Amino acid sequence: MPIAEIPLRAWRKRGQDFDFHGRTIRYWVAGQGEPLLLIHGFPTASWDWHYLWQALAQRYLVIACDMLGFGDSDKPLDHGYCLLEQADLQQTLLDHLCVDQPVHVLAHDYGDSVAQELLARHYEGRFRMASGVFLNGGLFPETHRPALVQKLLLSPLGWMIGRAFGRNALSKSFSQIFGPSTRPSESALDDYWSLISCNDGPRILHKLIAYIPQRRRLRERWVQAMQRGGVPLRMIDGEIDPISGAHMVERYQQLIPNADTVLLANIGHYPQVEAPVQVLKHYLAFRDRIGRPASQVAYS
Repeated sequence: MPIAEIPLRAWRKRGQDFDFHGRTIRYWVAGQGEPLLLIHGFPTASWDWHYLWQALAQRYLVIACDMLGFGDSDKPLDHGYCLLEQADLQQTLLDHLCVDQPVHVLAHDYGDSVAQELLARHYEGRFRMASGVFLNGGLFPETHRPALVQKLLLSPLGWMIGRAFGRNALSKSFSQIFGPSTRPSESALDDYWSLISCNDGPRILHKLIAYIPQRRRLRERWVQAMQRGGVPLRMIDGEIDPISGAHMVERYQQLIPNADTVLLANIGHYPQVEAPVQVLKHYLAFRDRIGRPASQVAYS
């Protein structure tokens, strides 16, 4: 299935708004069929899915939003950002769209943690998840290796680091976490920075980064949910990502029964951007074989 890029300008025009506890959230919806919820990572936005969007929308009802504090959604300064609230946001969006079927989830990075919480809620009878696929993310805090800028944002001087974070710092950070042959163009970096910087985004980066200690506090709840095995799961991972690469897959295989994992050779932290054709292939293969156990590791 061909991959078609959606320029950021066109992507923004397709978005809609809804209210979440008095905050404006930007969201996108396309296609028809089984609902597929796409959950983006830190510090970017749902435009991360633009290479896959049209191909997925030919098969499914595809839904994504810029979470609170990200992209074109509101970024209140006087707010304590929380992964649990972001899971609430996803459920509120689904209610807004009158989605009442079990939901398939495809998540990345920060979004993996939101998906883990939704999975835990599934087993509590508070959400209905049909399947989950995780792209490079800190599923297990003990294996997550935060980048230097993330460590600095977590420090007492994090508010200063965030306000000083600019387009050049983003370029340097991305050059370290993308694959050597799949780094974003200067134009793409401009677009990423546009999403991060709008609505005074850099002033809240030190608040958003609170997800890292939140992951530690919620680890047991989330890992236990992943180990239950009632919801089909797959991990598709860029192998050379220094944050959550092959070492995260190894830990996944140690902890998750019948672990279904895919390693993408020479791909970094953003596989849906760096290798969208491969991600699409492996995602659709997963959907085609849902319900059948898989223990092998695939390389591509």
